[in-house]
Amino acid sequence: MIRYPALLILLFLFSACQEQVDQKGTFAYDLAFLKKYHKDLVLLKDPESDAQLIVLPAYQGRVMTSTSDGEKGMSFGWLNYDLIAKGTFSEHFTALGGEERFWLGPEGGQFALYFKRGAEFTFDNWYVPKAIDSEPFNLISANATEAKFEKTMHLENYSGTAFDLKVNRNISLLEHNSINELLGLELGSEIRSVGFQSENVLTNTGKNTWDQQTGLLSIWVLSMLKSNDQTNVIIPYRKGDSLSLGKIVTDDYFGKLSADRLKIEDGYLLFKADAKQRSKIGVSPKRALPIAGSYDAENKVLTIAQFTLPEGITSYVNSTWKIQEDPFEGDAVNAYTDGPIDGKQMGKFYEIESSSPALSLAPGANAKHIHRTIHLSGSVEKLNEISLKLFGLGLDELKF
Repeated sequence: MIRYPALLILLFLFSACQEQVDQKGTFAYDLAFLKKYHKDLVLLKDPESDAQLIVLPAYQGRVMTSTSDGEKGMSFGWLNYDLIAKGTFSEHFTALGGEERFWLGPEGGQFALYFKRGAEFTFDNWYVPKAIDSEPFNLISANATEAKFEKTMHLENYSGTAFDLKVNRNISLLEHNSINELLGLELGSEIRSVGFQSENVLTNTGKNTWDQQTGLLSIWVLSMLKSNDQTNVIIPYRKGDSLSLGKIVTDDYFGKLSADRLKIEDGYLLFKADAKQRSKIGVSPKRALPIAGSYDAENKVLTIAQFTLPEGITSYVNSTWKIQEDPFEGDAVNAYTDGPIDGKQMGKFYEIESSSPALSLAPGANAKHIHRTIHLSGSVEKLNEISLKLFGLGLDELKF
């Protein structure tokens, strides 16, 4: 008689655990889903906390998603489940998702990597190079908290210049104490955190020095995160007159943005990340600061991005889709939100992006760009304190 109740209890517990694993939106669901299609998945875990991270060699050493609460916790990266399950790559761009991916700039212009020589700058002619879209990166080594990747590439730009290069991409899960140090504050027990950084190194393996006359490359890092109606991006900027620092923001990538989607305040930009209108903004290196972020008021998650921003360097590639008057007056930091175009949409996601300067590299020379992502969740009062320290703004000021 004792066996049956005990068995029922075990079945109930198993069912409850399985339901938790199967719940979409959790890290457990994404881990099980990605394991189904990628046996070489790399799982990074912090032994001192519940922070975890999934990285895929097949998707260019891409960070697919992270959590601060173990398998039961929220999964922060946006994934395109249907496309991943399909297992095929698109001709133009395979929007697989992933919380952080490696790209190269420039996208458009006379030195573009995403348009063939002489092609019009239209979507029909836009192709993401296969080396950063559909080809795997080689996993060099991995341990509990770090994974290292490498990839050699041969690319040609719109002007016909050939580039031979090597990419080294190292992903590290940040320890709790490291996050405190990087943020310059003590998170305390009320806040759950997960943080990671990618160290991206580009080496010129060719025989010629890269120069502005024939085009330069840049390291471009993009974070794909889940959108909702209560998520906004904050980008602080350097204040000063337009004569010396130029305009505050480029806000017309896909058409001029209205005041209900972009607020230009004294020292910061607030950008709506609800994935309801395809839009993008950018800040030049003269105005940019090495930090950006977002606040998801629905899930009470404060996200911070930190990135390399060399002092005094203002030459950045220009990715606008046209022949440019100055191809090296591009942005250092961008934000993007997806939205419907002709009734179709890639997904409910937004992006925080950072770029390296335009890289003039001699044969054998290299350059490094670091991008960090830190998610904080927990007590709203404590998150408000953190936001005030990092951005000088309370959480209510990060809302439209």
